[in-house]
Amino acid sequence: MPFVEITTGARLHYEDVGQGEPLIALHGMLGTARKHLSHVMDHLSADYRVLGPTLRGYGQSTPKPRDFPVDFYHRDARDVLAFMDALGIEQAHIIGFSDGGETALSAAGLAPDRFKSVIAWGAVGYFGPAMRPVAQRLYPATWMTAEDKTLHGIADPDAFALAWVHAVKYMIDSGGDVSLSLAPSIDAPVLLMLGERDTLNPQEYGQNYVDRTPRGRLVMFKTGHPIHDEDWDGFKREMSAFLRSVHNETVGGEHV
Repeated sequence: MPFVEITTGARLHYEDVGQGEPLIALHGMLGTARKHLSHVMDHLSADYRVLGPTLRGYGQSTPKPRDFPVDFYHRDARDVLAFMDALGIEQAHIIGFSDGGETALSAAGLAPDRFKSVIAWGAVGYFGPAMRPVAQRLYPATWMTAEDKTLHGIADPDAFALAWVHAVKYMIDSGGDVSLSLAPSIDAPVLLMLGERDTLNPQEYGQNYVDRTPRGRLVMFKTGHPIHDEDWDGFKREMSAFLRSVHNETVGGEHV
């Protein structure tokens, strides 16, 4: 798969599969597009040109090491917009899982004219007090696998985890706004999906987010965080129905 140099200073490795309207697919922490979203991208490639960038510092993308400044979701969102610019993509659909979901919501809020629809799961645009103890459990990084360390070139797993935890705690202490304040700016339809057992993303936070969007909807699943892995059939059904409705709406001329 190819690489692209973007104006924000990153060099991103990316997947490019299928044909049709462009759709950006964003992975989560310690992932790559192919590692986290392989079956999602392959399914969507029947109808869309699916572009899956590996976010900066992960996999083969640079710069390394992957770091977490307090605005890293917005930094990654700016990378996504620069990625689209570099490939000459004026508008796209965007989907994202976990940290990639937060990035997708941020990108759509920062540049609403660039996106035809938004799908995020395992993300809520807001880090409330209930998320603090859950986030803190990521340190120390005893949960990180040898494969993760090798894939992402992580020499110090504890430092990696602590940087993420510190950034998230800063967001919580600053009021929790990841992209919640940007939600009213998103004109495109938004589908938010959460698992009932997702301890990082409570249903009330997700509902609060979609209530602030002009055209948002929340769907709950009887799963944990990775809905697309734990309930593929249900996930695929909701995602496909949503994208079909967006397509029909556009063709019908209601929102062009």
